[in-house]
Amino acid sequence: MKRLYITGLILALLTCASMGFSQNTVRRTPPPAQPKKQNQVQPQSPPAQPQPVQQAQPTQVQTPAQAQQSQVQAPPQTPSQTQAQTQSPAQNNPSQRRLPPRQRAAEAAAAATNNTPNLTERAKIKNEEASKTPEHVVWLREMYRNIDLDKDNNAALYYPVTPIGDRMNLFTTIFKLLADNKIVAYNYPANGTEIFTDKEKLNFEDVLKKFQILYKKDSTSNNARYIVDDADIPSNEVLMYQIKEGWYFDAATGTYKSQVIAICPLLVRKDYNVGDITTNPLCWIPYENLRPYLSRTMIMTSNYNNVMTYSIDDFFTKGMYKGDIIKTVNMKDQSLAQQVGDDPARLKQAQDSIESQLKTFKEQLWVKEDSTQVAANVKGKKGKESTTKSTGSSKKESAQKEEKTKAPKAAKAEKSSATPTKTVRRTR
Repeated sequence: MKRLYITGLILALLTCASMGFSQNTVRRTPPPAQPKKQNQVQPQSPPAQPQPVQQAQPTQVQTPAQAQQSQVQAPPQTPSQTQAQTQSPAQNNPSQRRLPPRQRAAEAAAAATNNTPNLTERAKIKNEEASKTPEHVVWLREMYRNIDLDKDNNAALYYPVTPIGDRMNLFTTIFKLLADNKIVAYNYPANGTEIFTDKEKLNFEDVLKKFQILYKKDSTSNNARYIVDDADIPSNEVLMYQIKEGWYFDAATGTYKSQVIAICPLLVRKDYNVGDITTNPLCWIPYENLRPYLSRTMIMTSNYNNVMTYSIDDFFTKGMYKGDIIKTVNMKDQSLAQQVGDDPARLKQAQDSIESQLKTFKEQLWVKEDSTQVAANVKGKKGKESTTKSTGSSKKESAQKEEKTKAPKAAKAEKSSATPTKTVRRTR
C-alpha cells in the first residue's frame, strides 16, 4: 500500500510539473482550465492565420487570463480578413470586376430605352427552319413591289408614328435594331438589285449622317451603339417600302405561295425651297434577319377590333399588303418602266398581265374533271329530273281524267235516286 501511495504522489508531481512547464513555454495554446470558452471562440478565427498580437511579441510572457482576453478580442477582426480573401479573386480576375458607375448608368439607360426583344435559342432555331429555301422548286418568279402606306390595306405598317408604350411601327422597329447592331444593312445600288456581301455592308453612322438624323454615340462597350430619341426617328417620312418577293412552286410538298426576300424603307422628303418631292431608299435588309423580331412585334390591323392579334411577320406571310409591281427579274435586268415606257395606262396593263399570269399558273397546277364527263353528268341529272317531272304530270293527268269520268256517273246516279219509279201493270 505504501508503494502504491508513493507512486501515485510521484505521478501527480510529474503531471503538475509538466503542466507548469507547458504554460511557461508555449503561450499560444489556450488554457486547459476553461475548455467551453475555447470551443466557442476557436471556430470563429481562421485556422491558417495566427494572431497579429502574438506574432509581434513572441517572447512576452502572458498570464492565462491575458491569453484568454486576447483570444476573445481577436475574432471581431477576422470578418474583414475573410471578406478581403473573398474579394481578392474577383479583383485579380478582370472578367469578374464590377463595371464603372458611368458604364453601368449608360447600359441601364440603353436597356430602358431599348424595346426590341432579344432572341432566344428557340426563336433562332425557328427562324433557321423558316428561312430555309425549298429544295424542289420547279417554278420561280421573283419581282419587286412598292408598298404605299397611304393605302388602307398598308396603314398597319405606318401607325403609330411615334412609339406608344410597347407599340411601334415597322420602321421604328428596323431603326432600333440597326442602332443596337442586331441586324446588318446593305447598300442600295443604282439598279436597285440587292447584293448581300461583306463589301456592300453599310455603316449605320454613315446613314445617320447622310440623312441628317440626330444621334449620340455610345462607345463604352466593344460594339458602338447609337442612341436616337423617339422624336428624332424619321418614321413619319417613311411613306413607302420596296420589297422583293418570290412566287414559287415546291414539287415535294405541292405548295404554291409567295415569300418576302428583302425589304427596303423609302424616305419621302419634300424640298421646300424647290418644291420637289424626292424618294430616297435607305438600305436593303434581308427579311430572314428581321423575321424573328417582327414575329414578336404586334400591330393593329382593324379599326373595329383593337385586339392586336397579328404580328408584322404575319402581315407579310399572309399577303395582307397591297403593292404595285415595278420590276420582275429578267435577263435584261430592266424595270417595267424601261420595258413599256412611262405611259401610266401601259404600265398598269403590264402590271395586270403579270398578276393574271400568277393566277392562271396557280389554276393550271391542279387537275380538274373532264369537261365531257361533267357535261354528261349534268345531262344525266337533268334527264332524271325531267323523267320524274313527266311521271308526276302523267299521274296528275290520269287522276284528273278519272275524276272527270267519275263525276257524270255520280251525277246520273244521284238523279236516278232522286226521281221516283213508276210500275205499270198489264191489264187484261
